[in-house]
Amino acid sequence: MTSEERREARYQRRVAARKAKKKTNCAKFDDYGAVFSYANLYRSYKRCRCGVAWKASVQKYISNAPLNVYHTFKELEAGIFKSPGFHEFDLYERGKHRHIRSTGIMERVVQRCLCDNALVPMLERSFIYDDGASMKNKGYDFAIGRLTAHLQRHFRRYGTEGYILLFDFTKFFDNVDHDLIKADLHRVFTDQKILALTEHFIDAFGDRGMGLGSQISQVLALASANRLDHFVKDFCRIKGYGRYMDDGYILSQSKEYLVALREHLREVCAELGITLNDKKTQIVKLSRGFTWLKVRFFLTKTGKVVKKIYKRSVTRMRMKMKKLRKKLDAGVLAFPDIWTTWQSWRAYAQRFDAWHTIHNMARLYYQLYISDFLGTA
Repeated sequence: MTSEERREARYQRRVAARKAKKKTNCAKFDDYGAVFSYANLYRSYKRCRCGVAWKASVQKYISNAPLNVYHTFKELEAGIFKSPGFHEFDLYERGKHRHIRSTGIMERVVQRCLCDNALVPMLERSFIYDDGASMKNKGYDFAIGRLTAHLQRHFRRYGTEGYILLFDFTKFFDNVDHDLIKADLHRVFTDQKILALTEHFIDAFGDRGMGLGSQISQVLALASANRLDHFVKDFCRIKGYGRYMDDGYILSQSKEYLVALREHLREVCAELGITLNDKKTQIVKLSRGFTWLKVRFFLTKTGKVVKKIYKRSVTRMRMKMKKLRKKLDAGVLAFPDIWTTWQSWRAYAQRFDAWHTIHNMARLYYQLYISDFLGTA
């Protein structure tokens, strides 16, 4: 046996060992019967009702929950479960139009059971660590923390010299390619019933795109750009990279390198059916500061990463406090509701280096709501 043959034999043994290990570890996630057991469905129901138990439709479901979950379990067992459709409506958030396709409590239970016990455990194995959305123990704070860590690492090597490429996807959810997602699912799963049910949920959104308002949309949309993450991390060998759903960043000492890399990103995104937003995709010098996920970042000469609240969000909160005062005077709102709003914003603001901002907002709150009561007393 030649040395090349021995290397090939060792490689094949490693591949076989990895496949055997994956089959052992993932067997319960690739088994339709194990995924949609009654225990898993009931556990998913209890999670789905958190925070929405005040809704009439949810209360109706809760009133006879064991039997409702059992009916769903029998439909899934017989393979006859079908999506009842969406409740569609429009939202306008800060002037931006969002079309929401919300699912009912019954379908949410099934989707959560599918995601928690099959899709997430199988798909997240291929996600990069710096992908911070929709996963357990990750989220907004995780993404901000990873960017902070990347900036600190960059400072230790290059100081404040360097640039950051900020990118954003145009209508990310609306442009998810169904064929690519289904191909990825077929590479991961072997159980045909799990694949059929997942494709049924995907096809409910039409020929292309995933709607806002359901858990399966979040998970599959996150997976749709996974190839881009690995292109940057594995092929380009860039450590200072992170993504939070449709917002991402890349750190580098060289502006020319980022300019060339931006064109490669466009090519990879085109293969995935994703379009970069030209207005929001920009290269910024680190010493000038930049905004990502509504947070203003500054890298100081001492290496400290200063995080400031986005100025527009502070302005909106001041306007909101004044409007709430008018609603309080009109008897539309009670004071405890306003106090909860103020406490929520203050808890959010304390994440940042914003002592003076919080102090000024507290002064406005005192002037609007507290001084009148003290004066009356």
